[in-house]
Amino acid sequence: MRILRSLFLAAVLAAAAAGGYWLFLRPAPVVTVFPVRGDAAEVVYATGVVEPRTWAKVTPLMRERIIALCNCEGATVEVGAELARLDDREAQAALAELKARLRLAHDELERQIVLAGRNVASQQALDRARSELAQYEALVAGQTARIESHVLRAPSAGVVLRQDGEVGEIAEPGGVLFWVGRPKPLLVIADVNEEDIPRVAVGQRALLRSEAFAGRGLEATVDSVTPKGDPVTKTYRVRLRLPADTPLLIGMSVDVNIVVRVARGALLLPGLAVEDDSVVVVEDGIARRRAVAIGIRGTRDVEVLSGLADDAAVVSPFPAGLADGARVRAEP
Repeated sequence: MRILRSLFLAAVLAAAAAGGYWLFLRPAPVVTVFPVRGDAAEVVYATGVVEPRTWAKVTPLMRERIIALCNCEGATVEVGAELARLDDREAQAALAELKARLRLAHDELERQIVLAGRNVASQQALDRARSELAQYEALVAGQTARIESHVLRAPSAGVVLRQDGEVGEIAEPGGVLFWVGRPKPLLVIADVNEEDIPRVAVGQRALLRSEAFAGRGLEATVDSVTPKGDPVTKTYRVRLRLPADTPLLIGMSVDVNIVVRVARGALLLPGLAVEDDSVVVVEDGIARRRAVAIGIRGTRDVEVLSGLADDAAVVSPFPAGLADGARVRAEP
């Protein structure tokens, strides 16, 4: 009986040892991918807004109530066309008062000229009358210009792209009431980070993505780069020229990828398979860490310049916790 118990215990220990051996030494499951040949593009990413090449904002110069609007959004207007009118009653009253004083100053000058001809008035009185007349003439001219600024006019010929404000509202100085410009040609105005701007040049191709046209390939060309950046946002303004048949509309936002360089027939790997310029390859069921030289880093793939064969089985994503030389089992 004692012998049977010993044999049973020995069998249990042997099974446990075998299970532990299988548990700790069994091959770790990994997913592998193979490099592919394709084109790798080095890009500069930015976000931008679609705007017309030629356009202007129309803003009031004073705080007054809107008394008339053209209601011409989308219409074509000529330069100088009246778009809106602000309440100018107080300004007109002030002008009427100045004109009355101007007439009095003119009459006083005429009187002084007559008196001076009779040697009754002094030259000083005559000069004072002339000075007052000139002063009121200048005041009338200035007030007339202020009254004219109560009328908002189109700064150039074009289309009223947008109209804001309503009759009865108070227009604030600097508040945009109208956008006037030409619907074509269009540009994308993008802000590029200062660390990327040295790689951007006029003539480069750009790939655009818009949520309004998901899945549709959109392109543009770098038209100009502003020579002075914004020290606060640390960005430079880049203008990208859109083709005449672009479906994009004014005011749409787009993601911009400016193509800096393209490598044809490059050896490509998923970016997730690379960490610290290293990859893990599977050779005869053993994981081997390999140092690789990386070229272009794209949004999904990276270009491998050297250190990896075309037919290498690469673990993806990169197995950070897998020891070099560990036994592995590739899974689909």
